[in-house]
Amino acid sequence: MKGVFLDYASIDSGDLDRSLLAASLESWDWHDASDPGQVAGRIHGADIVVSNKVALDRTVLAGAPDLKLICIAATGTDKIDLDAARERGIQVSNVVRYATPAVVQHVFSLILALSTKLIPYHEEVKAGEWQAQGNFCLLNHPIREIAGKTLGIVGSGELGQGVARVAECFGMQVLFARRPGSRGPQPGRIPLQELLPQVDVLSLHVPLAENTRGLLGAAELALMKPDALLINTARGGILDEAALAHALRQGHLGGAGIDVLAQEPPADDNPLLAPDIPNLILTPHTAWASREARQRLLDEIAQNITAFRQGRARNCVNCSPS
Repeated sequence: MKGVFLDYASIDSGDLDRSLLAASLESWDWHDASDPGQVAGRIHGADIVVSNKVALDRTVLAGAPDLKLICIAATGTDKIDLDAARERGIQVSNVVRYATPAVVQHVFSLILALSTKLIPYHEEVKAGEWQAQGNFCLLNHPIREIAGKTLGIVGSGELGQGVARVAECFGMQVLFARRPGSRGPQPGRIPLQELLPQVDVLSLHVPLAENTRGLLGAAELALMKPDALLINTARGGILDEAALAHALRQGHLGGAGIDVLAQEPPADDNPLLAPDIPNLILTPHTAWASREARQRLLDEIAQNITAFRQGRARNCVNCSPS
């Protein structure tokens, strides 16, 4: 069987061992990246395709008659037309839980950096301000403890629960939002409009879907406390980026830590890239990207392929419930 990896460089910078994945098939084509115009030609004749962020829509899948399995090199499924794959008898498998330690670590690195004003103080030391003044310490920026604060979490899956466990170790109170768009009872979950005014920190952990796209806009941000922090390590399209930039400029939020943007890589005119936005930390979609997490990801893809070849559906996201 032949496999094609469409965007291998999005996972491996040369520090991973891909031997287990390579051994899962007899033949591989490895591509560091694939432009939209290259995808159809590259997957034609392939039995198995691996993609991290390359989109596979209905039109592209129609030109791949031999395709039997799509392995998403991630958890999110928004880049794959799952219905079209199901109609063509193509199984789609993702990878779950591989990056939980890395994402949780990143979430708290953002929360702690914003709460302790880590970056402003570091920049002032480099600029010589500590050395130039007579006190033994600088007190130019207010520092907040997170112990006793309330953390709101949107998304109660693997990542949301992982963040909640660590938050409790810091002495935070944790509140979970109701699932966006849900109508049935969810004991212990709070409607988003009621949760937002209560939290000191809000962390997003939902996939990008029709019920979450644009979930937080100007109206929702206005409900939050003026000193609250917003953390997004989920997907960029969940959040109105222009509204966030405005809220930070106007002092309607205490700060934001953002790891994902609606367009990646972003255009230069993205509103969150403006140089005058205060209390904003941007990271380039690296919350998931520890070496350990990326190695687990490769090995999990290999296990998905091996299971498929043995007639087992592992981590299948478009299989009909049995």
